[in-house]
Parts: sequence; C-alpha cells; structure tokens
Amino acid sequence: MLFMTIRNYSPAEQAVGAFDGGTITEQKPIGFPGEGSAVRRVGPLFYWAWFQSEQGGRLPLHPHRGFEILTYVLHGEVNHRDSLGRASLVGTGGAQVMQTGRGVSHAEEFRAGVSGFQIWFEPYYGDAVKRVPTYTQYEHEQFPASLDADGSVKTVIGPGAPIDLVADVRMWDVALEAGRGRAFDIPAGYSMAGLVVEGESAHWSFGGENANVPLKHFAVADAADDSRLLIQAGGEQAARIILIQVPTELGYLPYNKIPLT
Repeated sequence: MLFMTIRNYSPAEQAVGAFDGGTITEQKPIGFPGEGSAVRRVGPLFYWAWFQSEQGGRLPLHPHRGFEILTYVLHGEVNHRDSLGRASLVGTGGAQVMQTGRGVSHAEEFRAGVSGFQIWFEPYYGDAVKRVPTYTQYEHEQFPASLDADGSVKTVIGPGAPIDLVADVRMWDVALEAGRGRAFDIPAGYSMAGLVVEGESAHWSFGGENANVPLKHFAVADAADDSRLLIQAGGEQAARIILIQVPTELGYLPYNKIPLT
C-alpha cells in the first residue's frame, strides 16, 4: 500500500565514489548495490550520481547494456566518444542520452571545474537489450523553460522537451528565488525525487507533511493519490533543485530478476 510520505536523506545516507585517482568525485543519492546508499531505487530510476571534478579527469572506454543513461551538465564541459563512432562535447545546461540497448561502450573526459549528473533509468530489460543502441546530444537552448518572479523551471524530460525515453520519466531543473515557491502535481502511484544542488535549503510541503531539505540532501515524495508538491527556497538564499518524477513501483521485473533466454 502506498502512503503520502516525504523521505529525506542526508549526504551521510548517500553513497560516494571516485575515479581516475580521485580527480572525479561523486555523491550518489542512489548508488549501486553494496555502495551503502539508503535508497536502492525509485521505480525505473536506479542510479543517480552527482559528479564533480576540480582539475579534470577521464574515464576510459567501458561498456553498458540495456539501460537509458542521461548525463546532465550543471556547470562546465564533458567530452564523450563511443563505439557508435560518436564524439561530442556537452556544455553547461546540455545533456546526452545513451539508450544502450544491445550494448555500447563509451569514454568520458571531464573538464576542470565540471559538475553534473549521470542518471540511469531501467526500461523493461528483456526488451531493452534487443534494441539498437543510440546516442543523442542536446544543447541547453533546446529545452523549454518558464521564467517569472518566483524563478525558472526548465523541462529536461517531459512535454515540450526533446528527450524521449522508453522509461516513464519526467525531469525538471528548478531555480527558485529566496522565499519563493513552485507547485508540482504528482499523479497517484508516482514519486518525485529531488536533490538540492544550490542554496541553503528547500522546504517541501506534500499531503499534510512538511520537510526541510538542506543543500545536498535527497528527498522523495510518494503519492498515494493525485497530489500537489509545493517546494519553496528556504532561508535567505535562492535555491536550485533537480526533480525527477517516476512511477513509485517498477511495474515489471528488474534486470537482475529476468531470465534472459
């Protein structure tokens, strides 16, 4: 049974990672199994890493299969090359999507001062591994955004946005002025996951519950019925929150439970 809840996780309850001798560090609201994150998955959202690199770093060519992988750049630049023959540079506010299908390998170079996310979604794995892999890059200007006195909302995945995934996903990059707020409708059976990436905190009001979500904290609101989530910038600072809406339950067997025959 689903209840109206807000779950709030501190950085200590999230996983961490590092690559290339520590030149690339990660805070992981949702880490891989065994990495220690309190949240294992939220429906099809099963990996979320916030990467940062002050001096720059590299990840060598490595394989992926089946999943839809989004890289979203908050600040800076990431170079990409893959076994599909693609090479690209993704800059601030831009994104890349790999639908890894039957399998693809890629390598990444993180430029000095970069910050962003790598987020993995799981469509039905039994079908996904039969698909032809794809890679698509998107520039910041391709995403629709609304701006008013409260702040701005950029739709990364959803109506009007160019990204089209198989997994059932909506995603927003939300900037709120100090003390201002924004409401988001959440359908019954869906969850809203959010990470505060700038500012002091964000205050969540949902289904009669309230939670203060400080910087770098990760929150998940689960909707038993059609509901409205109000998020306000806390303290005296503006705030930036990344929000992802997905079904609360996966709805099909996860990849590690499917007999692939």
